[in-house]
Amino acid sequence: MTARNSVTPRAAAEVSHYDLETDVLVIGYGAAGAAAAFEAARTEARVLILERSGGAGGASAMSGGEIYLGGGTPIQVACGYDDTPEEMAAFLKAAMGAGADAAKIDEYSAGSVEHFHWLVHRGVPFKPTMWDAPTWVPPTDDGLMWLGENSWPFTELAKPAPRGHRPTANDFGGKLLMECLSRAAESAGATTLFDTQAGALIVDADGVVVGVVARQYGTEIAIRAHRGVILTTGGFVDNDGMLAAHAPELLGHTKVSAGTDDGSGIRMAQALGAGVRHMSSGQVGMSLIPGLAARGMVVNARGQRFMNEDTYPGRIGQAALYRNNMGGSWAGGDTAVWVIVDEDGFEDVPEPQRWGVRPTHVAETPEELEQLTALPTGSLTAGIARYNELAMGGADLDLHKSPRWLRPLTPPLAAIDVKAGIRPPSEAGDRRGTGASVFTLGGLHTDLDAHVLDLNGDRIPGLFAAGRATNGLHGIGYISGTSLGDGTFFGRRAGTAAARTE
Repeated sequence: MTARNSVTPRAAAEVSHYDLETDVLVIGYGAAGAAAAFEAARTEARVLILERSGGAGGASAMSGGEIYLGGGTPIQVACGYDDTPEEMAAFLKAAMGAGADAAKIDEYSAGSVEHFHWLVHRGVPFKPTMWDAPTWVPPTDDGLMWLGENSWPFTELAKPAPRGHRPTANDFGGKLLMECLSRAAESAGATTLFDTQAGALIVDADGVVVGVVARQYGTEIAIRAHRGVILTTGGFVDNDGMLAAHAPELLGHTKVSAGTDDGSGIRMAQALGAGVRHMSSGQVGMSLIPGLAARGMVVNARGQRFMNEDTYPGRIGQAALYRNNMGGSWAGGDTAVWVIVDEDGFEDVPEPQRWGVRPTHVAETPEELEQLTALPTGSLTAGIARYNELAMGGADLDLHKSPRWLRPLTPPLAAIDVKAGIRPPSEAGDRRGTGASVFTLGGLHTDLDAHVLDLNGDRIPGLFAAGRATNGLHGIGYISGTSLGDGTFFGRRAGTAAARTE
C-alpha cells in the first residue's frame, strides 16, 4: 500500500478512472506556470493549472518583480545604454558562478529582447527611466536598474549595461507582474483548480507521464494530461529535510518563499529518475541596505573586508554565508557581518530608503567602535585605516570598489549589525535573527525546451519543468531577476513543447 504522502509514481494501469482530463497540466501558478499556461493555451490546447494555494502568485507575487533582460531592449535604449546579447551572456556566465548553464544563458540572452516584447504584450508595463544607485528594490517606479554589471570583476569581463527591468510599480512589483501574467493565461483559455496539491505523477507502461494524483480538501483525485505535465512548483527552501540533505548551510535562516516551496515537484520527478543540478546552491540576501554598504565598509567577524561593497548585494550575502563561516554549526552558520559607515554616508541615504535600519553602535574613534562591536583587537582600526588610505588615493586596490563610492570614513562612525534585521518604521516587532534570507537555486535538470532529463541525460516523456523547480541558468551564483527571467522564458518553452506533444 502506498503511503498517503508518497511521491512514488502511480502506474496508469492502477488508475480506475480520471476525475478530470486536459491536454496540458501545469502544476504551480507562479510566473513560470502562468507563462507556460499561456503558451500552451494559445495553441488551443486544453490547459489546466493546478495550484495548492487559494490563488495565483506564489513567491513570484511576493518578489520585487525584477526581470533580468538585456541585449538592447527598448527600455535600455531609452535610458541611453547600448547592449548586445553577447555582452549580456558574458556577464551572466560570470555572475551565475561555477556550473552556470552556458547553453541556456546563450539561448536566454539571444531571446531576451523578444521576451521583453512578449511581456509587454501580456500587459506588463515598464517605464523608460533609470534608478542609478545600489538598492535591493528601488522606492520608485523606474523601469531599469543596475544589478552589479557596473561593479568589479564584471566590468573587466563585459561592457557594463543595466539589465534589471522592473514592472511599473513603486517598491515591490511581483504582484503586478503576476496580475498581468495570470490574466493573460486565463484570457487565452487556461482554467484553474485551486486548493489542490499534486502528490505523485501517473506513468503509463511506456514510461510516459500521463497525469497526476492530487488531493483536494482531503480527497484524492486523478487528472489525465494527454500531452504533458509541466512542473512549476518552486524550490525546496521550506523543506528542512531536503535542506539538511542537500543544502545544510541554508538551514536556520529566514526563508524567502510563500511557504509552499517544499520541493514536492522536484521529488515527484526524482521518483521517476530525473536528474538534478546544484542542489547545494542558494541565494543569500543579507539584511543590509545596499546604499549604506556602498558608502562604507562591510566586514566579517574578523573585522576584515571580504567583498567590494558596491556589487550586487546578493554576492555579499553568499560570500558572508559560504566563505566567512567560522566553522560552527551549519544550522545557521556564522553570518556575522557589520556595515561600517560615517555620519555623512548614513545621512546621504534618504530615510525612507534605509528601511528602518539604525546604527547598532556609534563611536567617535575607530578604536572605540572596535571595542563596542567586540571585533578582534586591532582588526577594525587597521581596516578603517587601510580603507581610508585607499580612498585618499582614489583606487580600491584591495577589492576594487568603484571610485564613485570610495571616500575616507570620518568620525563619528557607526556600525550596523546585519543580525538586527531590516524593519520598516511602520512595522513593530523584533527582526533579529541570522541576518540572512535565503532560497534554493538547485533543481531539476532540463534542456532548452524545458523537458525534464533523467540521470542519463535523456528526456522523460511527457514531463516538463520551469522556474525554481529547475536549476535554470544558475551555477552557484545569482542575480536578481534571473528567477523570474528564466522562469518565464523557459516556462514559455515548456508550454509550447508540451502543447505540441502528441
